[in-house]
Amino acid sequence: MTRLLWMKSLAPRVFTIWSLISYVETPLDNSSILLCLRYRQFQSLKAYWPCILFKMHLLKTLVAFLLPIAALAAKKPAADNFERYHTKALSSTPLKLDDNVYSKLTSAPRDYSVAVLLTAMETRFGCQLCREFQPEWDLLSKSWTKGDKQGESRLVFGTLDFVDGRNTFQSLGLQTAPVLLLFQPTIGPHASSIDGPLRYDFTNGPQSAEQAHSWIARHLADRPHPPVQRPINWLRVIAVTTTILGTLTFLSVAWPYVLPVVQNRNVWAAISLIAILLFTSGHMFNHIRKVPYVAGDGRGGVSYFAGGFQSQYGLETQIIAAMYGLLSFATISLALKVPRIADPKIQQVAVLVWGGVIFFMYSFLLSVFRIKNGGYPFWLPPFS
Repeated sequence: MTRLLWMKSLAPRVFTIWSLISYVETPLDNSSILLCLRYRQFQSLKAYWPCILFKMHLLKTLVAFLLPIAALAAKKPAADNFERYHTKALSSTPLKLDDNVYSKLTSAPRDYSVAVLLTAMETRFGCQLCREFQPEWDLLSKSWTKGDKQGESRLVFGTLDFVDGRNTFQSLGLQTAPVLLLFQPTIGPHASSIDGPLRYDFTNGPQSAEQAHSWIARHLADRPHPPVQRPINWLRVIAVTTTILGTLTFLSVAWPYVLPVVQNRNVWAAISLIAILLFTSGHMFNHIRKVPYVAGDGRGGVSYFAGGFQSQYGLETQIIAAMYGLLSFATISLALKVPRIADPKIQQVAVLVWGGVIFFMYSFLLSVFRIKNGGYPFWLPPFS
């Protein structure tokens, strides 16, 4: 080591002696002058070598320190977009968007999901469905954001009105509203391979907040799904409470007068008979099939009875119920009322009258049955 240091200190002296010898033995030329100048420059810079080396080391350390910061700064916009929009959503959700904000919110790379409702709320557009669904959309976004204040589901709700987003509507080629789009993440643990947004179907008419919530939750299967929390309808609570209290008050006052009616067998018999006639005549069939009340007969008239057993009209049901009711009343009168008549002549007339009613109504009932079933062979005059 000592030998190396000695040789290092000897090198400038050897170089100087060699330069002098060369200067004496050889004529002065340009190369000699250049060599001398380089040596002088070397001698002048030698004193600054420690400072230069320190600055180079400092620059190297500074570059190594700034490179990770620069890399993090490059990734920061993609990672902080959700935090920025989620913070805004905590104070006001859904976010009110325009073309510029919509483009920034849905642009890639994106490590969060975005649910955007494209709507047209102004009356001049005549979008009744938009106005009906908007309160449900507001309820859904507020319930979700309130139940996920930490942003674990990484979902942002936004609303873009046609007035504020004409360019977006044109770029998407939308001709109708409302349209609900769900943008899936392009990066991160929840990244999806689906290219483009998912679209919610409004073809079935107005949708509820629960239906939209179910659709969104189905596409965010591995994340929290805060439930829809509807506010308490105090007006309905007050109305129901008032109705119950009024009913109880009325019953407590009128009970002595109502009790004999409730305990009357004839009242319950009448109610039972009406219910039986109503349901045996096809009332439930009409509600299930949504049948027409009447129909044309093809000759400019009205058809009251539909042929076959698979169809009927609303008026047909009412006629059949009336026939059943009249037959029932005539039968009950013959069985219960007529035997109590004291006058034999009046009793005989009553028997003939009620017997005639049963005969004619049953004849008419058979004629209707032949309309429903054309192959039925029996009939009873006067109706065929």
